[in-house]
Amino acid sequence: MKIGDKVRFLNETGGGIVTGFRGKDIVLVEDADGFDIPMPIRECVVIDTDDYNMTRPVQSSISHPVQEEKEMGHLSKPQVSAFRQPEMRGGDVLNVFLAFVPEDIKAVSTTPFEAYLVNDSNYYLYYTYLCAEGKAWEVRSNGVVEPNTKFLLEEFEKAELNDREHVAVQFIAFKEGRSFAMKPAVSVEFRIDTVKFYKLHTFQESEFFETPALIYDIVKDDVPTKQVYVSAEELQSALLQKTVVDKPKSQPIVKRGGQSGIIEIDLHIGELLDDTHGMSNSEILNYQLDKFREVLEQYKNKREQRIVFIHGKGDGVLRKALLDELKRKYPTFRHQDASFQEYGFGATMITIK
Repeated sequence: MKIGDKVRFLNETGGGIVTGFRGKDIVLVEDADGFDIPMPIRECVVIDTDDYNMTRPVQSSISHPVQEEKEMGHLSKPQVSAFRQPEMRGGDVLNVFLAFVPEDIKAVSTTPFEAYLVNDSNYYLYYTYLCAEGKAWEVRSNGVVEPNTKFLLEEFEKAELNDREHVAVQFIAFKEGRSFAMKPAVSVEFRIDTVKFYKLHTFQESEFFETPALIYDIVKDDVPTKQVYVSAEELQSALLQKTVVDKPKSQPIVKRGGQSGIIEIDLHIGELLDDTHGMSNSEILNYQLDKFREVLEQYKNKREQRIVFIHGKGDGVLRKALLDELKRKYPTFRHQDASFQEYGFGATMITIK
């Protein structure tokens, strides 16, 4: 029984539309006059189901079903469905993901996207999904996700993509009507690489979706993902002070030439280092600046060479640091925003002069 279902009463005349639940035994039914009538669930029978509120099994390559539920409205408070999902073997270990799915994978440069919270566990999740602009946060979706389901958080157009470069997911895991091992509350912030949304190969097949998706780990095997997001307050100390750290093995800088002769350098820390464990935000920023200086030193005598540095939008911390460095050490070099169509708002092109 779901919100939106049409029910009739077994022991009384009448019925109506399900509008909510009180606990696990009482359902609220709106009658023809618009009044909510509380009734025991056992005294109601569903006679017509709202397809948009149904829980539907999704074909997948794994043995347990991951189910999809779309919420078409906002409840006054989170509600736990009276329907209990079956528990899966191994599901007492939390595995939760944030997924972005293009509505038309063949038109990835223009298609709208759907954002899903995937709950691959035996726990219910009281969740909040937020986006940030600077230091301000906006709740995009909140409520309850049932065990072993994927839940549609929002749909957005490609033009809205840059508003989702800094997102966060918070949740508390619990079980309804049975004992369980308590899990710590989770709060994970993400730097969404908006450049990936323009590249077809970044969307991969998965066990949760029939179409390719870009999936970020929130919790993997009970361990929350540690995401890196540099705050503006650390910019000054990072620029004025150089800290020597033991750096993990570095990956090669990506370069692309072709007929245009433009070199592409991705400064996202995940592209530069295999692991950032133990590094502070200031140390990470210094490492990115070192790569920036290294590239400019390498090409400083090659006039008219164009280099695109991909830094992301975020709070603008890394971009400001790059431009400050450019102004101090390379005042003759010219800079401009790189192609919006290819990089969004997250890249700067420098021309050697």
